[in-house]
Amino acid sequence: MSNLTQSVPPPTRARRGEAAVGRGIDLVVAALAVLVLAWAMLLIALAVRLTSTGPALFAQTRIGLDGRRFAMYKFRTMHVGVGGTMLRAMISAELRGEDTSVDGSYKLAADPRVTPLGAFLRRTSLDELPQLINVLLGDMSLVGPRPCLAWEAELFPAEFRPRFTVRPGITGLWQVSGRSSVSTLDMLQLDLTYVRTRTLPGDLAILARTVPALLHAGGTR
Repeated sequence: MSNLTQSVPPPTRARRGEAAVGRGIDLVVAALAVLVLAWAMLLIALAVRLTSTGPALFAQTRIGLDGRRFAMYKFRTMHVGVGGTMLRAMISAELRGEDTSVDGSYKLAADPRVTPLGAFLRRTSLDELPQLINVLLGDMSLVGPRPCLAWEAELFPAEFRPRFTVRPGITGLWQVSGRSSVSTLDMLQLDLTYVRTRTLPGDLAILARTVPALLHAGGTR
């Protein structure tokens, strides 16, 4: 996946220094969050196991910094053994410029793969809490572009390669700008805006906007 970051200029010394400070904040905040939310995460894991067949945690290969693959962790929200054919078809259509929205939403409507509890976890983004582990491991940051699937990265036009020059995030401009009401192409444009303009104060502002955005969100995919 190294071609994902070709022709991207190296970061400046100031940007590297700010990134180091940001990484320190990631570690401190993620560690504290895991400690505070440990019991809640255990209860969610138990609820997932009790309400559907399969493991509580779901590990999925995603594309991260410099196009490297990593295992991203989530609470399982789908039935075991389902595929992603519908999602791939929808995203492919959006990248061709087609409008796939239903009632203003760009997520799969009435997705049969999702369990009843999974729908609630997605709507509240509680399914993403295990990604705090990814932050501690260095695969992700608190703020950054959404970590994409390998086949998504292959479909993305070359102009969006700069999104892979930063760690993917648990939250980001996409999450605070409408989430499921934002198309894939618009999300990629937001990623470029973030990469080109990101600052530490900007990341902190996105974190501050995340909770209100979640409270008004209609769900994610």
